[in-house]
Amino acid sequence: MKITFLGTGTSQGIPVIGCQCAVCRSNDLKDNRTRTSIFIDTGNEHIVIDVGPDFRQQMLREKILKLDGVLITHEHNDHVIGLDDIRPYYFQSGSEISFYMSKRVIFEIKQRFPYVFAANPYPGAPRINIMEIRPYQEFQLGSSQIIPLPVMHGQLEVLAFKLNRFLYITDASFIPDESLSYMTDIDIMVINALRHKPHYSHFTLNEALEKIEIIRPQTAYLTHISHLLGIHEKTSSQLPKNVFLAYDGLKIDVKN
Repeated sequence: MKITFLGTGTSQGIPVIGCQCAVCRSNDLKDNRTRTSIFIDTGNEHIVIDVGPDFRQQMLREKILKLDGVLITHEHNDHVIGLDDIRPYYFQSGSEISFYMSKRVIFEIKQRFPYVFAANPYPGAPRINIMEIRPYQEFQLGSSQIIPLPVMHGQLEVLAFKLNRFLYITDASFIPDESLSYMTDIDIMVINALRHKPHYSHFTLNEALEKIEIIRPQTAYLTHISHLLGIHEKTSSQLPKNVFLAYDGLKIDVKN
């Protein structure tokens, strides 16, 4: 299984509009972060987790020609507002793209994109097949078995996803014990690390490192990074040997 980090930034991305901090002015491309999303190539399926405002740019950059399904962690705009840009995949395949999300998120998506679900849609509108998923209930996307695991984003429940020995967590500030009980035998783990100072709905760097110590993956990557975390190269040098800052375009292999 191959993972591509499509985006590793927060809702504002990096550089932040109008900001002149060292990170936003950095010439290191690893400090230039689009909104958080990943692409998973299982060998059989091509899956994206979240479709934020940079989705089109990300898919063009990585030359991704095929899409079989989309997993949605939650309904915040930086994770869903690029939904309309799945149109080329719909046009090419001639079939609806399946989106997997919780019941609450289904309601929000239908409110935000009513034209996608119209009985008589206008020509050119995308069509998607919404699949409701439930916490801890494994579901199948093609040949892939996926388990949605609830985590808390402040007061909002969002979904982490486990695919075999790969674990993806973003926008979390708390992991319930029941979800932790599923987070075992992990080879590669991805988790959000917003900044150093506490935040009401995101893990700080130290909090993310604490969760990595508890879950004990072989290797961990940090994502959903803000400009307040610091320069990529400097921050990377201060991490444990099995923990890395992800960056846009990073590709890794995961054992199936």
